[in-house]
Amino acid sequence: MSARPTGPPPLHRRVPLGAWAVLAWCAGLAFTFLVRVRLPGENEAAERVSAQFFRWDGLLVTAAGTAMALAGGLLLRRRPLTALALLIAAAVTATTSLGAGEIQLPQFLAVAVSLYFVASSLPRRVSAAAGALAVCAPVGYAIVRLSMGWGIGTSTLIAVVLAALVAWLVGDSTRQARGHAVELSAQAAAQAVTVERLRIAREMHDMVAHSIGIIALQAGAAARVIETQPARAREALTEVETAGRETLSGLRRMLGALRQAEPGAALHPAPGLADVERLAAATTAAGVRVDVRWEGERRQLPPEIDLSAYRIIQESVTNVVRHSGTSSCRVTVGSRPDSLSVEIVDGGRGRSSAQDTGFGLIGMRERVSLLHGEFSAAPRPGGGFRVAANLPLPASVGAR
Repeated sequence: MSARPTGPPPLHRRVPLGAWAVLAWCAGLAFTFLVRVRLPGENEAAERVSAQFFRWDGLLVTAAGTAMALAGGLLLRRRPLTALALLIAAAVTATTSLGAGEIQLPQFLAVAVSLYFVASSLPRRVSAAAGALAVCAPVGYAIVRLSMGWGIGTSTLIAVVLAALVAWLVGDSTRQARGHAVELSAQAAAQAVTVERLRIAREMHDMVAHSIGIIALQAGAAARVIETQPARAREALTEVETAGRETLSGLRRMLGALRQAEPGAALHPAPGLADVERLAAATTAAGVRVDVRWEGERRQLPPEIDLSAYRIIQESVTNVVRHSGTSSCRVTVGSRPDSLSVEIVDGGRGRSSAQDTGFGLIGMRERVSLLHGEFSAAPRPGGGFRVAANLPLPASVGAR
C-alpha cells in the first residue's frame, strides 16, 4: 500500500504534557505580577500588593512553589496523581506570599490544565481520582483556615472549584469522543472488509456459475451425440475446454487482485456491456439461443454501472440455462438520458426464483441496491421468468 502524506501532529501532541503545565504556571505568575502593578491607563493596580510580595521571603516562597510546579510537570506523564499533588502544593505555597485567604485562580491554572490532560488521556478511574483531588484541595484549604479563625474568599474558592470541574468535564468529554471515534473507525474498517468480501464473492459467483453452467450444458450435449455425431461431440468438448480455460484464467486474475496491497483492486480485465454479444454467442452455441436487443443511444458508462449491468445479464442467462428448461431467452438493454435498464425474459417453466437456491438473485439485488437502482425478479403471468433492473446514471454520462 502506498504511503499517504500526513501533516504534522497537532501542537498539543508535539509539546509534552508537562511543558503545558509549566507554561500555565508561568502564565499564572506573570498575570499575578501584572495585576499588582499599575499598568498604563490605570489609576492604581488592580490588586493590592502584600507586604511580603517583593521581599526576600516572598520571593523565596514563590521560588519554592515554582520548583514544585516544575517537578509536577516532569512527573505528569509517568505519575499523574503525584504530579497533580505537587502542582496543588505549589499553588498553596505561592498563595501564602500574596496576602490572600484562598488559593488564587492564576496559581490554580496549572492544576486545571494538568487535570484536563489527565481526564482526556487516562482511564476514568485515574481521572476521577485526579478530579476529586483537585476539587477537595482548595475546599480543604478553606476549611483549615476557617478552623483557625481566619477569613476566606468564598467567591474565589467557588471560581477555583468550578475551574477544576470544567477542566475535568472537558477532558473527560474529549476522552469519550476519542474513544467513540476509534470505535467508528473500527466499524468502518470492518464494514469495508465486509463490503470487499461481498464484492469478491459476487464476482466469483457470477463468473464461475455462468462458466460451469455452459460447461455442464456442452458436456451433456457431447455425451448425447458422441456415438452418433462425433464431430458435434468434439466441437462441444472444445467449447468445454475453452470455457474451463477462461474460468481458470479468471480465477487466477481474481487471486492476483486479492494479493495486491490496495483494497478494491480491479479484477482486470473487467467485463461490460460490450461483452454481451460474446456472452450471447457462447450461450447460443451451448444450446440456448440468446437474442440481444439494444434500445436508445449507447453511451460510455461508469465502470461500476457497466460491470453491474453485464453481471446481471450474465447471471440471468445462467439461470435460464440451468433452471428454465427453455431453448431461448431475450435480453433487452435500454439506454435513457438518466438511467440504464436491462431486462431478461424467457418462456420456460417460470421457476427460476424457486430453483435458484444459491446467491444469484441475492447478488443481483445487492448490486442494484449499491447503485441506488430498482430490481425485480419474478415469474411472468403468461409463463416464463423476468428479471429487470433499472440503474440511475450520473448527469455527466455523455453519448458516444
